[in-house]
Amino acid sequence: MWVFITLLIGVFGLYCMLFMINRGPSEHFRDLFVVSVMESSAGGILAELFLSDEEINRIMSGNRVEETTEITDTSLLNFPGNSNDTASTNAQTADLSASEAPGDEVSGFVYDDPDGDGIELHEVHGKTFSGMMMIVYDPSRVVVSAIPEFSHGYHGWTLEQHIENNGAVAGINGGKYEDTNGLGAGAWPEGIVIQGGTVRCGNDGGTYGVYGFDENNVLVVGRMTAARAMDMGIRDALTFGPALIVNGTPATLAGAGGGLNPRTAIGQRSDGAVLLLVIEGRKTSSLGASMADLIDVFLEYGAVNAANLDGGMSSSMFYNGEQIVDNCTVRDTRRIPTAFVVLPQNTDNT
Repeated sequence: MWVFITLLIGVFGLYCMLFMINRGPSEHFRDLFVVSVMESSAGGILAELFLSDEEINRIMSGNRVEETTEITDTSLLNFPGNSNDTASTNAQTADLSASEAPGDEVSGFVYDDPDGDGIELHEVHGKTFSGMMMIVYDPSRVVVSAIPEFSHGYHGWTLEQHIENNGAVAGINGGKYEDTNGLGAGAWPEGIVIQGGTVRCGNDGGTYGVYGFDENNVLVVGRMTAARAMDMGIRDALTFGPALIVNGTPATLAGAGGGLNPRTAIGQRSDGAVLLLVIEGRKTSSLGASMADLIDVFLEYGAVNAANLDGGMSSSMFYNGEQIVDNCTVRDTRRIPTAFVVLPQNTDNT
């Protein structure tokens, strides 16, 4: 009886708290809560119990990133190894040859790479979040990893398996996939998957958010058909979104620009360096970040193009065999069909 009464009091208290959040006097707090839970795969019921579909849709439409029709103009990025580069290539290549020394400056960015592995790690913090920014100097090292077969009957790989199976040194979770109520097996991607210049998921006539690299190692961000992606020479790409920064211009935000959740995102600086960002969330130490927060962080790190990837319980980052950003899953380690992984340095890509 004591256990039953304690449980009943707890459930009643939780219900009252959720009622006050959804129906209380603070519209700002309500909107932030509703957008946050509706962005998750299973938490939407916490808003749906108290609000109608019309109310939820109104709140969601008033707190989002507005879709853009812009697509990355690859001719605007000129860096060593990119065939779009012109007169500055030789001079910048000379600077890059010494980039393993701490404090080198290339294209206005100061590198801090004491171990010479071509990767920087920086902790990032905001009012409601903490996370990690990984900077990979050489964009040719960042590729899509995907499981051998997409199927409803199989399980995806953990992020650690994606990294190990590609002989990579680091990685982050990737694109969208079927995950009904947060219980998906992680083996069926949604949207487009391009790996090594081959479309593995998607069709020529379908339009997708395409976020990935072309054959010149430029990060391309925008909505397009699979056929156009092939015409642009996309080598590796995934779908999620929204686009956060395109051609140096941040996305337009409505309201809070999204809820507070674990986030994973990818960007690129004008010197070609890739920015891999993972934010922890749904913890007392880090509630999570909004899309507006992601844009602010990427602008601070000099991104000219950036896009949001899958987040929530999938958000994770590994480096040299260690999980340096934890995800918030309460089950076993998440299995996912795709990831962005960072290959080791070698003679060809150094």
